Amino acid sequence: MAKRKPKLQNTKQKITKRKLQRSILDAFSQNPKKTLNYKQVSALVGVKNAHDRELVVKVLAELKAKETLKETSRGKFQLAKPMAFIQGRVDMTMSGSAYVISEQVEEDIYIPPKFVGQALDGDIVSVFLLARKKRKSPEGQIVDIIERVKTQFVGTIEVSRNFAFLIPDNRKMQVDLYIPLDKLNGAKHGEKAVGKLTDWPKEASSPFGEITEVLGKPMENEVEMAAILADKGLPLQFPKHVEATAAKISLNIPEEEIAKRRDFRPITTFTIDPTDAKDFDDALSIKQLENGNYEVGVHIADVTHYVTEGDDIDKEAVSRATSVYLVDRVVPMLPEILSNQVCSLRPNEDKLTFSAVFEMDEQANVVDSWIGRTAIHSDRRFTYEDAQDVIDSEKGDYADELKILNNLAKTLRSNRMSSGAIAFDKVEVRFLLDEKKEPTSVYFKVQKDAHKLIEEFMLLANRTVASRIGKPRRGYSPKTFVYRIHDKPDPEKLMNFSQFIKTFGYNYSFSNPDKASEGLNKLLQEVQGKREESMLETLAIRTMAKAEYSTDNIGHYGLAFDYYSHFTSPIRRYPDVMVHRLLDRYLSKKEKSANVNHYEALCKHSSDMERKAAEAERESVKYYQVLYMKDHVGEEFDGVISGVTEWGIYIELNESKCEGMIRLRDIEGDYYFFDEKNHQIVGHNSNNSFQLGDPMRIKITKADLYNKRLDFALVDMEE
Repeated sequence: MAKRKPKLQNTKQKITKRKLQRSILDAFSQNPKKTLNYKQVSALVGVKNAHDRELVVKVLAELKAKETLKETSRGKFQLAKPMAFIQGRVDMTMSGSAYVISEQVEEDIYIPPKFVGQALDGDIVSVFLLARKKRKSPEGQIVDIIERVKTQFVGTIEVSRNFAFLIPDNRKMQVDLYIPLDKLNGAKHGEKAVGKLTDWPKEASSPFGEITEVLGKPMENEVEMAAILADKGLPLQFPKHVEATAAKISLNIPEEEIAKRRDFRPITTFTIDPTDAKDFDDALSIKQLENGNYEVGVHIADVTHYVTEGDDIDKEAVSRATSVYLVDRVVPMLPEILSNQVCSLRPNEDKLTFSAVFEMDEQANVVDSWIGRTAIHSDRRFTYEDAQDVIDSEKGDYADELKILNNLAKTLRSNRMSSGAIAFDKVEVRFLLDEKKEPTSVYFKVQKDAHKLIEEFMLLANRTVASRIGKPRRGYSPKTFVYRIHDKPDPEKLMNFSQFIKTFGYNYSFSNPDKASEGLNKLLQEVQGKREESMLETLAIRTMAKAEYSTDNIGHYGLAFDYYSHFTSPIRRYPDVMVHRLLDRYLSKKEKSANVNHYEALCKHSSDMERKAAEAERESVKYYQVLYMKDHVGEEFDGVISGVTEWGIYIELNESKCEGMIRLRDIEGDYYFFDEKNHQIVGHNSNNSFQLGDPMRIKITKADLYNKRLDFALVDMEE
């Protein structure tokens, strides 16, 4: 790796001790593991004459006295302060530089390209902090790779006469993978494949690897979806031994098992799910009690009855941690026989469930609750559209029951909003696909009463089970449990957001994070139907911390719950499986508190896998957006600026919500610079500006399936 020599700026001028000390510290910082004598130091800083070498010796002695340097042997020195080394995660940029994100320092550490070395995006590394000069942010040099987080890469094969390379799809991967011809595993030139990094010799400019799987020809839908999964380290299929274990599970439920449970089979019960859903993991039951109150049951598929902790299916479920929802498929956490048959709460079948049952009055006050194992029989499978039709018309199957549940849900939601919950209802893009999985149209998933009905009762169940275990009783310590937590937003982010929305005429102060939710809700209501709605809602979400799983409960800020967990989707989320097991453990009083370290490790893994699954979903949406718009190249559309960066403007189209970019270099007539604070780019000479939220008329110039990118041009530029 080439290194900058920390020479004095002008060796003809008289060398001052202060300048010399800075240069010497720079020399050691760039060689943090080396021992150097005064001659080597002199050469590194550009000192040649005997007088100045004597000054080098004096400075070395002073730095030793200050314990900045240590003398490892007679006349040889090395950096002494271990605090100069910071551990963190690498976040590569597409320019070749990087940032290291560490909990040990408040600011991210900037790593110039020459100091990145063999580190790759996501690696856990040790960084030496360089002496700060005029830079606002700290700067460092990666000196050691503690953990190579990612060794599997997806890309395109380039084969030459004597060797081959895998050219990674991920633009943050700055180096190609060198593949010996005997390690191609049948991959041919131009094919998309998965490569594994096997070695990276210090003297080599590229890491060595081998092809582990050939995916096929680029830009074919099946190949590209498989590539997205492989790039995130997500599985393509179940191992054969896991499928074999699942196939042995019986669909029949013994009567003796039902006898152990609370029997809800005679009570009106139904499911409400998306049209294309097959894994029905929750159902609602309702009956009126003699005292006039309602008994509402939230019944959840009893996955843990069929999946034993530590068995083959469980180990695979731990590894996956979540189902992955791409545009054209679901990659389930559990084998299909479990997710779509045995555990799925299908209509007209007896099923085993784990339930939270509530006695509620007409004002949706919970008078009493019960949690335990049950058996149910679903009387009807509703799609959200079916249920909404019944709610709107007040006619059809179970119209009275749906009306009661809807009224209770609306009250629950109103109470939740009054308590400080934030109402994010961002529009989600969906595609209609033909039999070949080609997109034929775009539609938007909009939250209606049927969706909110299910949401409110799932939230009620989740917070109830978390409170039941997590709320400490007098004289007892809280037992180990899995919580869904959401921290308070960063005050600085809230302040910046508050300043930015003033440019649109909205005057809200979010100076107190504890009270910010009220202002955010008012803002979100005020922007509904306006051109800046989507953009401001996206920015508001970005001010929030990310929700995650943890055994350390800090509450859920966004929902305004002191106790919250995930209990209602064990078919598709492993944390829910953990919650079911812990509930069974504590409610039956079988054992004392579970091992907190074991469950915290599972929580961290689940949070990581959830993030990867979300990234894969976004990548699949990007691909299908480009696929859908490729037949519209040359056409004009209206849109809104959804993002502004130093390299271009992102525009979201009003009609389809597809997003593309206009590169700054393609905007003619001026030189534009990025004003990060005000989310805009500004013309250097004309002072013309393009700001987040501005309406735009664009023409689609290119639909690049390979890079999942749409290129736009300003219509006005061409007229």
